[in-house]
Amino acid sequence: MNIYVGNLSYKARENDLRQAFEAYGQVASVKIITDRATKRSKGFGFVEMPNDDEARHAIEKLHGQDLMGRNLNVNESLSKPQQPREGQQSE
Repeated sequence: MNIYVGNLSYKARENDLRQAFEAYGQVASVKIITDRATKRSKGFGFVEMPNDDEARHAIEKLHGQDLMGRNLNVNESLSKPQQPREGQQSE
């Protein structure tokens, strides 16, 4: 399951996020989104957990919890609908 993590401290690193989620199960990947120009964190990221039960438990336990002075906003990440590329027709 892909998990959205918002309200991250700008000082938080991917390893900090990984450690928080590993307390609830296996973590496949962690990605903090950064600004392309400045390379600074945008204050949110994504955690991928292969076991959905562990992921739901992590969401339940970590939502609203403090990490580095900020209360996390943790939810299941909903994928955006695919947009047709320019020049392609939608069905």
